[in-house]
Amino acid sequence: MHFISPELENYAANHSENEPELLAKLDKETHQKVLQPRMLSGHFQGRFLSMMAKLVNPKNILEIGTFTGYATLSLAEGLQEGGHIDTIDVNEELFDFQRKYFDLSPYGQQIQQHLGSALDIIPTLDRKFDLVFIDADKRNYTNYFHLIIDKMNKGGIILSDNVLWSGKVVEEIKSNDISTQEIDAYNKLLKEDPRVETILLPIRDGLTVSRVR
Repeated sequence: MHFISPELENYAANHSENEPELLAKLDKETHQKVLQPRMLSGHFQGRFLSMMAKLVNPKNILEIGTFTGYATLSLAEGLQEGGHIDTIDVNEELFDFQRKYFDLSPYGQQIQQHLGSALDIIPTLDRKFDLVFIDADKRNYTNYFHLIIDKMNKGGIILSDNVLWSGKVVEEIKSNDISTQEIDAYNKLLKEDPRVETILLPIRDGLTVSRVR
């Protein structure tokens, strides 16, 4: 679902910062070799993630849902010197694909891949985070929030992707549509939880920016 016309989306991308060459190659190879390439963040959202990371200038980033690593590398652009990214994904087949591009970037040694369930891995991470990007299975967004909120530094930022869910959140939600139910409940949580302040942006499929109070 397009929330603005493709022409306006292209205009916005064309009048934003250029896509780095390495990320353009990653995008192309993802579309050539990987199923569901639309899951990739892409030029416009990638530049937004990069800008947010540069504004936060985080020491530690957590990414839940790596896919082919486009968002990971976009976020890495804002890391402090000596900063660190933990990125979690369940897809073993994409592990080497991700690593190839991480190592082609200046940030390879700062990115640690974790393979498995984020619900199991997050509790084992012994560090505080300045920036978190959630872009994984929608049914667990609320569970992820509750796992990470106490691992956030004050003033830290939580970015959550796909929160408009192709517009389904404003339609009558079917009783068997668990993913839409969860996204709707998660959006309400971010709005009402006193530990964060949130703005929901209609970027691509919807993206929330939540600041830890």
